[in-house]
Amino acid sequence: MMNQTAPDITDLDERSQAILRQIVESYLLTGEPIGSRNLSRSLPISLSPATIRNVMSDLEQIGLISSPHTSAGRLPTENGLRMFVDAMLEVGDMSGDERKKIESQIANSEKSSVDQVLNEASEMISGLSHCAGVVFADKQISTLKHIEFVALEPGKALVVLVGEDGSVENRVIDLPKGLPPSSLTEASNFLNARIRGLTIADAKKELEVYLTKAKAELNELTQKFIRSGFAEWSGALGDRKSLIVRGQSNLLKDLNALDELERVRQLFDDLESQNDVVQILGLAEQAEGVKIFIGAENKLFSLSGSSLIVAPFHDDSRQIVGVLGVIGPTRINYARIIPMVDYTAKLVSRVLA
Repeated sequence: MMNQTAPDITDLDERSQAILRQIVESYLLTGEPIGSRNLSRSLPISLSPATIRNVMSDLEQIGLISSPHTSAGRLPTENGLRMFVDAMLEVGDMSGDERKKIESQIANSEKSSVDQVLNEASEMISGLSHCAGVVFADKQISTLKHIEFVALEPGKALVVLVGEDGSVENRVIDLPKGLPPSSLTEASNFLNARIRGLTIADAKKELEVYLTKAKAELNELTQKFIRSGFAEWSGALGDRKSLIVRGQSNLLKDLNALDELERVRQLFDDLESQNDVVQILGLAEQAEGVKIFIGAENKLFSLSGSSLIVAPFHDDSRQIVGVLGVIGPTRINYARIIPMVDYTAKLVSRVLA
């Protein structure tokens, strides 16, 4: 019977840790269960197959390994993988070629829009990791080109904001009572004479300065509308996120069985719906450093049996504005991909700053 609480690494003696490590490393390498005879040949300590079987039985009892069928071979459970990643994993370093490739790709996108930088980062990390690359970030226009207010039904207006990179955002906002129709045109003209080339944050600051001097140019109600309307619209950007997923086809490579194909199909369905992806990536935004989600530790991967490795990136004020990383099978190469995700996130932060 399994324990109610997940075991800790301190619960395992030296030989139990060695056997668990070898089972996990074999699984990450081959995806296949390993038996006591093969374990006895590969362990760094000398143990008989009978002793190994006894230890394996104990590890299975506490939920760290399992037998997929009637054979003597064992696979790590998600709890076993989690213990390995948290307490045993020796994180490697990237090769010089990998570092150069990441640096070159990110450097080439420095003059691009934020969306282009994130798209290229997702595509690049997908190619290097052979997994699906994922980026979750504030949906935003980098610098402004044009703004327009369009009357809709009574008391409502559509705000259309165009970025210099060609991106477009729009939002319906409330109009102050008594605002004359001409005020929408006045507000558009007033803003377009002043906001071009500014970021939304900078435009918001500049407007406060301009509006204090605009009494002769705009009536009080129009000034109020510009302040409240622009603040409401620009503030909403922080609540709107975009999800970029690249390289899903990588997940279809090297599938050995129909159940693996079904797992990937389920993951594609999950990614398509996006709701749970957004929720879990939102959690990843709340902490510094690389975060790893394995299998059923979260709702998204409860059926597809996948792992997510992500790290946050920052803007020029050191605020976390998104996360990037990879999605792959639970037997993903954690030691190689963790530093790759961490390094890419830091380079993206440098570009955004």
